[in-house]
Amino acid sequence: MKIKEKIHRLPKEFYKGQLSVAFTLCLKGETPSAVYPELAHNFIEILTSVATKQDCIVPVYCFMPDHQHIILTGKSITSDLLKVIIKYKQRTGFWMSANKPNLKWQKNFYDHMIKRDESLVVQVRYVFDNPVRKNLVTFWQEYPFTDSLGCSLKNILAGIT
Repeated sequence: MKIKEKIHRLPKEFYKGQLSVAFTLCLKGETPSAVYPELAHNFIEILTSVATKQDCIVPVYCFMPDHQHIILTGKSITSDLLKVIIKYKQRTGFWMSANKPNLKWQKNFYDHMIKRDESLVVQVRYVFDNPVRKNLVTFWQEYPFTDSLGCSLKNILAGIT
């Protein structure tokens, strides 16, 4: 008897356009106790490249030792947030296999469509506070692996995207 895999994604067209989606990507197996600066630097370059190609901004990203948070916002009707995250996972997975073979992504990822009545600022602050909740720093501003791409962090926190 063949076991059917449960579909847990919305249809692809739901990820297109001027919307925001929060993604969480987890590493599998044994994970480091700290983020590798080299990994973060390379992943930021990859994220910048794939987000720019799909006309997206990243209001916030946060690299944690065992997972990563990324909020993507489409700037145009042609923006494809699912394509960004899939390309990102492919390219970073290739980088890890070549440079950190003990690190691998879990097969899937968690996503949350940020609805129009939800505050993007609240979602961004939740991501920023992740290192604080995990006792890695006292204040989110101290954590070196959190920032935004393609937009002003000051504007995001003021509610201007």
